[in-house]
Amino acid sequence: MTERSTIASTRRLLGVDAARAVALVGMMATHLEPRIGPDGGTSTAHLLAAGRASALFALLAGVGIALASGGTTPPRGRSWLQAAAATAARAGVIFAVGLFLGAFESGLAIILCYYGVLFLVALPFLRLGAGWLIGLGVAAAVVTPVLSQALRQTVTTPLDSAVPNLVTVLLDPGGTVVNLLLTGYYPVLTWTAYLLVGLGVGRLPLARLGVAAALTVAGALVAVAAWVASSRWLAGGGLAELEAAGTGGHVATGAVDADLLHVSFFGTTPTTSWAWLGIASPHSGAPPDLLHTLGSALAVLGLMLLLEHAIGRAIWPVAAIGSMTFTLYSLHVVLISTLIPRTTDDALLVHVALAAVIAIPWRRYVGRGPLEAVAAAAARAARGSVAGGGPRS
Repeated sequence: MTERSTIASTRRLLGVDAARAVALVGMMATHLEPRIGPDGGTSTAHLLAAGRASALFALLAGVGIALASGGTTPPRGRSWLQAAAATAARAGVIFAVGLFLGAFESGLAIILCYYGVLFLVALPFLRLGAGWLIGLGVAAAVVTPVLSQALRQTVTTPLDSAVPNLVTVLLDPGGTVVNLLLTGYYPVLTWTAYLLVGLGVGRLPLARLGVAAALTVAGALVAVAAWVASSRWLAGGGLAELEAAGTGGHVATGAVDADLLHVSFFGTTPTTSWAWLGIASPHSGAPPDLLHTLGSALAVLGLMLLLEHAIGRAIWPVAAIGSMTFTLYSLHVVLISTLIPRTTDDALLVHVALAAVIAIPWRRYVGRGPLEAVAAAAARAARGSVAGGGPRS
């Protein structure tokens, strides 16, 4: 390996952090902007970000786990034990913060507890290479929605425990677990597709221009193909079938009509008909939705990596925001609940500006964000606790 390639493999990838910033701003937009615009149609913020921002957030979780556990070289032996311990420790910190944020009256579908469980799901897959991981992720995008639809025919839980907090965990632990894994806003069963593809992408040499270009093109093609396929199926009789089946009381943001692909389903499809698995609607968890949002996430990541190649460290201010999304997302939830609610004039602009004002100097003069530092310390402690045991890689 040359000196140049060694530097490229070990330095922090600003494009990945920039993609995290895009995911954060997208989630802020869906939280703060109205779904219906002044013209009576779906607002631009929701057209662009609904379903896609959180999917990008989840895919980048897999990328981050892969980069932290060896990058292009999957861990083996003692290295795997250390990587697994560190990942589990991060999962614990993320889950704990998610429980804390769940106690706030934010009205948001907070992702962090689901995110923490996804980190645990990653553990047995850390040893696999890019090809296996991406293949398993694509297979999961097709198979897990079918499993979910079958399981949810007989299992229902109230959405009261879909945003976990300490109270729901203590009073309804079973419902909380079922929501986290199957019926909640970001069900781990179907969202494993994002995790696995992200892990696989994180095993690729992301610093290479060709890899960035391939992610952009492949992601865009998959996203467009999934959306077009769902649209044509709906126009060819699928919509009429879904209108006849109805939602059965399933929570959705709009009616079953010609605008169905812009209606959010809060994590899962209705179980009134297997035909619901043909929609690409945001947060439906149907195969076209998972494939479309996987593609869009890959395209955004590829574009940000290409942008890093094009402008170099000029992308650093955006990457600084993305380097501390754990802290900034948590602060965003607290601010919506307290000082800067949705009713604030230009709330999105205020939240994004505040994120930049905090992140850029913090990253420049301090380093890791506060919650990122806590998670990193927990990971180091966990890694150190197993450093002396187990077979060497």
